[in-house]
This record gives sequence, structure tokens and C-alpha cells, in this order.
Amino acid sequence: MQGRQKKISILHTFGRTLAMTVFFFLIGCAAGGTQETGLKELTLSEEEQNSEKESDEGQSGEKQEEASGGKENGNETVFVYVCGAVEAPGVYELQADARVFEAIRAAGGVTPEAAPDRVNQAEVVTDGEQIYVPTAGEAQAQGLGVGETGAKGTDNGKININTASEEELMTLTGIGEAKASAILKYREEHGRFERIEELMEIEGIKEGVFGKIKDDITI
Repeated sequence: MQGRQKKISILHTFGRTLAMTVFFFLIGCAAGGTQETGLKELTLSEEEQNSEKESDEGQSGEKQEEASGGKENGNETVFVYVCGAVEAPGVYELQADARVFEAIRAAGGVTPEAAPDRVNQAEVVTDGEQIYVPTAGEAQAQGLGVGETGAKGTDNGKININTASEEELMTLTGIGEAKASAILKYREEHGRFERIEELMEIEGIKEGVFGKIKDDITI
């Protein structure tokens, strides 16, 4: 009888041990699965963050390239006033490297009485420039040659001191090479003349010289 009871006790103890072992094994598997799931979620989260970061950097780089490309390939423009013997005198916006012939074309081309050969149409335009195309009668009366008209330097027969070349300035009474060069230098350093009287601020051009040329110049 006692032997039987002892066997039953041993079986109970073994059963409890086995049950506990199975229980802890199952808990360990569940915990391991949770940890693995957590690691997978963490890894996926990091990958998503890296992917989003790369995407943001890519978009930022594209925007910078677009901005840079726009700047490098940007269309800088200038405004010029085309007048004289052209079909549609007026102010026109052109590319910064445009030529005089393009400005004349923008103004509808020359009129039948124009003298286009008196204008240097291959010259590059500058911002704020006045381009004057004379008629054949005007060119003959003034004895003008190619490039000596309002393409840059004259305005209805007057020398435009803001756009005239050195040669055009030298056609003025009392303005030789040195004074013409000084006018160009002053213009480069100070910008456009706002008044013709500003010429007297240039060394060598005083009231005497200015008095001789004031009726022959304009701005």
C-alpha cells in the first residue's frame, strides 16, 4: 500500500514538473516571438525613416538643381527704345545679348524712307539704350556714315551722352580723344547722366566747353 502511494506521489511530482516545463517553454517562445516582432518593427521603422530622408534629400537636391539651372539659364533682359524710321516706335524688351537688328525687327522693321545702312545693326544693345534709325534724307543732310547715327549715340541729330561712343563724342566741338575717354570713364563709374550739366563734373569740361556743346547733346 505504501509503495503504491509512493509511486502515485512520484507521478504527481513528475507531472507537475513536466507541466511547469511546458508552461515556461511556451512563455519563452511567446516572449521570443514578441522580441523578434519588436526587432522587425524597429528595423522596418528605421528603413522607412532612412527612405523618407533619402527622398527628402533627393527632392531638395532636385529643387537646388532647378534653382541653379534656372539661374544659369535664366533669361536676362534689357529694355531699349527704338525710334525714328521704324514701323512701330516704342520700348521693347530683348535678350541681354540681342543685336540692334533684333531691336529694329521687334519694332516692325524699317519704313520705306529709312536708311538702315546708316545704323550698325550688328552691335549689341545695352539696357536703357535709344536706337534711332534715320531717314535717307536725314542721313544725307547730316553726312552720316555707318554707325554714326542714333544706333547708340544720336537722338534727332543730337549726341546722346549716355550712349554715344568715343568717336561720336569726339564729333562735338571742343571734345577730343582725352575728354571723350573721360566721359566714357565717368559713365562707367557713375552710371547714366541724369542732366547734361553733369558733364561739367568731369575734369577738363568746364562752362566754356559745356557752353559750346550744350545745344548739341542730350540724355
